[in-house]
This record gives sequence, structure tokens and C-alpha cells, in this order.
Amino acid sequence: MIGCRILKRQRAVSLELARQFLPVPVANVSDCMSRMTAAGARLRPMHNGTSMAGPAFTIKTRPGDNLLIHKALKLAQPGDVIVVDAGGDLTNALIGEIMVGEAKLKGFGGIVINGAIRDSAVIRKDSFPVFAAGVTHRGPYKDGPGEINVPVAIDGMVIEPGDLVIGDDDGLLCVPYDEAERLLAAAQKKQDIEAVMVAEIRDGTQDNAWIDAALKRANCAFAD
Repeated sequence: MIGCRILKRQRAVSLELARQFLPVPVANVSDCMSRMTAAGARLRPMHNGTSMAGPAFTIKTRPGDNLLIHKALKLAQPGDVIVVDAGGDLTNALIGEIMVGEAKLKGFGGIVINGAIRDSAVIRKDSFPVFAAGVTHRGPYKDGPGEINVPVAIDGMVIEPGDLVIGDDDGLLCVPYDEAERLLAAAQKKQDIEAVMVAEIRDGTQDNAWIDAALKRANCAFAD
């Protein structure tokens, strides 16, 4: 029944490919996606800043309820990123120290909660990636309903089961399954270009002619 179902994931990006994204800034990947995709600025890293990359294991649950998250922790595979769409509600925390500890013990790639967490002091000291929209001490219900391995959306960013989910201090991004290899190559190339730009700024050799050219196209008036 729609609203209460557990499906099998049909495909997933490989862990080998996912891990190649770890040293690549999320911002560079985002730029290579024309800056059109984002999970919004609300979801922030709650851990100590370690980068995250792994195939999405998706959960959709009603706000304030974590029954299906508990089930997902039993079904997900090492390297998976648990992605929970709880509607962004911050009334109840959906995970805390115990569930994060279980996910870490099982070797998952991280947890994304479009909602709230608790035990934030413990989570903040650890390197296991946890992204969430907020913090509250009030705990969850465990009644359902919910769905596992269905498409979810976070602030308009659609995440299909098995898509690549990456995150760093700048936030989260979903890379569609079919585009992951191409975007890795593009983002690595952009990273190389930016390294050259940084070197040119440091050496005072950067060509800034494009700035005045852009202002000219905008008919910007310059004072004498």
C-alpha cells in the first residue's frame, strides 16, 4: 500500500565510484550541474565536517516518526547513505546517539535527515557524517507509516534510491545514477582549473579582463 511499503532497491552507484567523490568539493560538482540542484541551506553537517559520499538508501516517513528508519538500519548495506525525508519538521528528533552509533558500526556512509536530530553534542564530536535541518531534545514516535526505497525530495532536490549523495561543509547534493561518472570527470577538471586560478591570484598573474567586459555588456556607467 502506498504510504506503508518496503521496496527493494533496483540499482545503486558503486562504492568505488562514490569514494572518488570524497576529495572533490560539493560546490564544484554543483557548478558542473549548472547550479540548478540543491537540498537547500537548511540541512547542515552536524558532525565534525568529514565529507560524505555513497549510494542513497531512501526513507520517506511522516514527520516525527522513525519506525521505518529503524527498519532501514537493518536493511541498508555498508557504504549506503541513509536519506530520510520527514518533511523538514523539527518538532521531534528522528535519530540520536544510539541510532547513529548503529549506523557507524555497520559501516554506512552517512545519514541525512530532512528533520531534526538529538544528542547533538556527541554527534558533533564524531567523524561519522550526519546532516540534518535542526536539533531538538524531544524524541520520536514509532508508529509509522513510511516507505523505504522510494523517490524522495528535499527542498525540490529529487533523490532516487541508489543515486549518489555527497556532502561536505557547504551542504548536500544528489548526483543522478546515470550522470555520476560524467560529473566526476567534470568536477575533477574544474578542481584543476580552480587550482590554477588560486596560483595566478597568489602570483599576481590572473587575467581580470572578463570583469570589465561583463560590466560593459551590462552598460555599467563608470565615474571619471
